[in-house]
Amino acid sequence: YSEKLAYSMHLALDVGDGFHALNHNYGVLFAKAKENENGTLDAMCLDLPYIFRLHGGGFGVLAVRVHPENGAAVPDKSSRGSVLVFTTDNLVEYEHKHPLLLSDSTITNVSCEPDKNGVTYTVRWRDGYGCHEGVTDDFTAVRGAHEIETDIFTAARIDVSSIEGARPRNTVTLTDSEADYVYRKLTTPHNTAIDIPAEVEAKSPDDLYNIRVTSHYSDGTTAQKRLDFYDEDNVDFSRPGTYTVHGRVHRDRYEFPISYDRADPCIGYWQGHYYFIATNDRDGNNSISIRRADSIPALATSQEVEILNTRMYPHMKGLLWAPEFHIIDGKLYIFHAATPDGFPNEQSHVMALRDGGNPMIPADWKPSRRVVKSDGEPLFTLGITLDMTVFEEGGRYYAVWSQRRYDPVDYGAWLYIAELSREEPWRILTEPVAISRPDYGWANNHTFVDEGPYALITDEKIYLTFSSAAVDSTYVVGLLTAEHGADLLDPASWKKCGYPIMSSACVRGEYGTGDNSYVRDEYGDIWNVYHGRPGIHAPRSSGLRRVHFDIDGAPRLDLVEDMDVDPSLASFEMRVVVR
Repeated sequence: YSEKLAYSMHLALDVGDGFHALNHNYGVLFAKAKENENGTLDAMCLDLPYIFRLHGGGFGVLAVRVHPENGAAVPDKSSRGSVLVFTTDNLVEYEHKHPLLLSDSTITNVSCEPDKNGVTYTVRWRDGYGCHEGVTDDFTAVRGAHEIETDIFTAARIDVSSIEGARPRNTVTLTDSEADYVYRKLTTPHNTAIDIPAEVEAKSPDDLYNIRVTSHYSDGTTAQKRLDFYDEDNVDFSRPGTYTVHGRVHRDRYEFPISYDRADPCIGYWQGHYYFIATNDRDGNNSISIRRADSIPALATSQEVEILNTRMYPHMKGLLWAPEFHIIDGKLYIFHAATPDGFPNEQSHVMALRDGGNPMIPADWKPSRRVVKSDGEPLFTLGITLDMTVFEEGGRYYAVWSQRRYDPVDYGAWLYIAELSREEPWRILTEPVAISRPDYGWANNHTFVDEGPYALITDEKIYLTFSSAAVDSTYVVGLLTAEHGADLLDPASWKKCGYPIMSSACVRGEYGTGDNSYVRDEYGDIWNVYHGRPGIHAPRSSGLRRVHFDIDGAPRLDLVEDMDVDPSLASFEMRVVVR
């Protein structure tokens, strides 16, 4: 866990038994990077956060912006005398306001309290001149600033010894509904009950296999589960009567990893089979192989067939990265990245399966084509493009990819979107539009990178997850959300979650999780296919875990098997009535 990432606001909740860290003790509020005149970004952090209630409802936060330097935080000279201002309705989503200028000297402490008049707030701060206070009503300026003799702030005296790295600042009392929402959003749900009927009627074995039971979770959500029967053969469906059967609530268990040295994994479904594809770290990213199976669990042990390597075509000599299956107008494609020489020329490519072709036969794939603009010119020539993904919305296909500009300087990798031609899916139809840049601390830790986008579309929202930071143990998954019917080519249509939804903090023993994709199985469950490291310095390897949806319908990627189905709740005895 990087020191730089620790310079963010963390939350802990006490419901009567002491404070417990929320969000896996990962930050929930991060400072945004500073944009320079040439468009590049400077990473920023926040320190000394102070939370308080707002008169009209919700909460405010004041904090000092600092600059990460050699694993520590130093005052940000460009923010001298100012504090960051945030507001939030629910302590989960925060709005970044304009900084509040308090002094011409470096701020070393700050606090804020609402005044009893219901209108103004008293802001106190310490700087190089001493301690001061002033009044504000809208956090655009303070008035009546004057020096005070007493120290302005004493850290809350609370026991946080059980929370690694905690530096307590202050506390705020929540209502039951406020605390309930924060708890449900920022703790991993766990299975609390399963509604298993004591008796069912059945006319055939299919009636048993089609039974679905409701699994309840600590955040108030539910999920439907299948049943596995041990002795269903004891039921004679040709003779009326009551029979007793036993079993367990079904769960697919995938030990991490399901495949070593396989990064950026993707599982696709095509004409009755499931296919697995990934970046091959074992051979230095010089080949791409496919596995095929009749079910997702069987992919873990199925044989691989190499369908592409860097010896096949003169325009692809290395770095075959992040392959993805996509079906466009009933045709199967593989989107991937490749380079004719070195990393600076890495570009997005598309490979089409021939009509009637077999995905497991290399010759049935047409040669890869580099992605181009509508006029046939290369997609981008001032840097690299990679990790292109595709989704359909409103009858139109969209491509989203990571693009990193190196000319005249390194701008970092940003996410871009454009409409894609359905007839020629190696051609985009509109000008690329940036929808995300690595402006939060978790996205620019070590390097400025947003990459690996992949869409997860539900009835309620369009979710687009992406990966950020360096591909080491600090690699994380972020989340963008858009509404159905929105103009997806308008950056304002995309809302970014302020903290990652998947990181090394989520599941013990899985480091640098990211570059994920999604697949729906034959039973309707959605699976998160991702890579991580089984040790901090271990190779990138593939994992698989069910996607859970929280109280707002957003995806949760941290629900391990025992939290999804509690083993102590899974066994059952059931009476089967045959009439």
